[in-house]
Order: sequence, then structure tokens, then C-alpha cells
Amino acid sequence: MTHRVLVTCGHLQRTIDRYRDFLQEHDIEVEMPLVEQQLSEDQLLEIIEEFDGVVAGDDQFTERVLSRGQRLRVVAKWGVGIDGIDLDAAKRFGIEVTNTPGAFGDEVADVAMGYVVSLARRLHEIDRAVRCGDWHQPPGRTLRGQTLGIVGLGCIGQALGRRARAFGMRLAGCDPQPPPKQFLEESDVQLLGLDELIPIADFLVLCCSANRDNVRLIDTDRLGRMKRGSFLVNVSRGSLVDEKALIEALSTGRLGGAALDVFQHEPLAANSPLRSFENCIFGSHNGSNTEQAVDRVNRRVLRQLVTGLQKETSP
Repeated sequence: MTHRVLVTCGHLQRTIDRYRDFLQEHDIEVEMPLVEQQLSEDQLLEIIEEFDGVVAGDDQFTERVLSRGQRLRVVAKWGVGIDGIDLDAAKRFGIEVTNTPGAFGDEVADVAMGYVVSLARRLHEIDRAVRCGDWHQPPGRTLRGQTLGIVGLGCIGQALGRRARAFGMRLAGCDPQPPPKQFLEESDVQLLGLDELIPIADFLVLCCSANRDNVRLIDTDRLGRMKRGSFLVNVSRGSLVDEKALIEALSTGRLGGAALDVFQHEPLAANSPLRSFENCIFGSHNGSNTEQAVDRVNRRVLRQLVTGLQKETSP
């Protein structure tokens, strides 16, 4: 029996030829629509009825989409974040949802630490100036002794903490789930509540997962309680930050700058006011994208897909 599978994750789409033998072995026929960042609810509604499984990116698998997927048995999410999938609806319709937690903690932590260094030393500003023929030499900030506030001490947050310790930074963090004892001992991280963490952080890095309870976690009130001149880094999900409030905090000088690998709406709109701030660094939701990590997650998510499809055909 041939299984029809929708692949919406760009990373797997770009490298699909490496896995053709695996797909053929398991009687999987894939379809790969053009995807700029993710498929919307309306786009998925047009096609979802045709498929037995999905390897999903950051698409909107709402209740309407899942209810229309009469053949759908498994949504294998490429990566960690499943905030775009209605898990309650999936359970009601008997659709298995999987993801790949812990798959690229080092890769995202590398990017987060890179943002911290760039903000501290204003490397992005210097680069732009030199490209324009200027010889810009702005004063930076020494990282040793600065406090790195980590929101979310899971795989990514712990990896970031280890990197920051090598720079001589002090660590503080918050997470509803206590991190492993070994990490606590080796990092000397100070565990605080979010509202205790925000006022002491020189750099506040968002590494937590997104869910319906933490939409706009960083809002006007919390931005107003950050240290004047401190920095915000988001390598998690754009929904965690109220972008209007962030624009205001940048405009008033409350923040020294921000690095955003993710946004509320992706790609970032050409007319977004965020683009006007020279003290900001922007990414393209690309923190996990290395050759090694992509191959590792591709193989893992395809195994999860096959397991889910085999459950469907089991007597």
C-alpha cells in the first residue's frame, strides 16, 4: 500500500533526494508544495484530504484542517515547536502528533550566543558602516561579569548557559521544570521567577517553547522593567514578544537593542517599523539550520512518520 505524504518543511524539501531509498522502501510517495515559510489554514484546507501523513514545518494545523484530513494518521513535526498544531483536535480525530525535542540545542545555542556577542560589541553596526565606506568604532560592552538571563532552561537554554559561562558571564534563568542537577552545579545558574529575572538581566534570551499560555510573554509591562540599555534576544517563537511594545521600548531607549531570529509574522514585512532600528539584528528563523542538524532531524522525523503510518495499517 502506497502512503501519500505531504512534506511542508523546507529543510526536508531541499534535501529530499538523500532519502529517496528510505521512502521507496516504505512505500511513501511525497508531495512538496511551494512553501515560503509555512502553509496557512486556507492553503492546507485545499489539499489535506489527499494525504495519509505530513512532515510539517510551522504550518497551521487547526481543528478545521485536521477535521478535513479524513485519511490523515500522523503529523510528524520537523523540529520542536508544535504551537501551530491543535493537539486537542488531533487527539479527538485519532491523529498522532510527533516532534523532535532536543535535536538541535547546540545549533540554536550557537546562534543565540552569536547574537549576544554581536549586540555587545555592535558588530552588526560596524559591518554596515564599513560596507558604506565609514570607519565606525563604537564602544562596546565587555561580556565578562554581565548577567545573562535565560528564559527556558531546556536543551537550548542549558547549551547557551555553558557557552555564556565560557565568556565569564553570570547566569540566571527561569523554567517551570527544574533543570538537571548536573547543569545547576556546573553552571552556578541562579534560578528565579520570570519577573525576578527580568530586572537583573543585561541580556535576556528567550529559549522557551511557545504555547497558548505565553503569547506576548514579553509585553509592555515586562519590557518596562528591563534594565535600561539591556538587550533582548529571541530564538524561540515570535509569539512570545509583543512587537508593538518592543518597538516602543526601542524608540524610547529603554533597550540597548534586540536580536530576533523569529517574528510574529514571517517573513518580516517590508514595512515593519522594526527595520528602522540600527541597534537590531534580524534572522530568518534559521537558528537550527546546519547540514549536520538537518540530516539528523530529517532521519528522525522520517522514522517517526513511518512508525505512525505502520500503526494505521496494523491489523
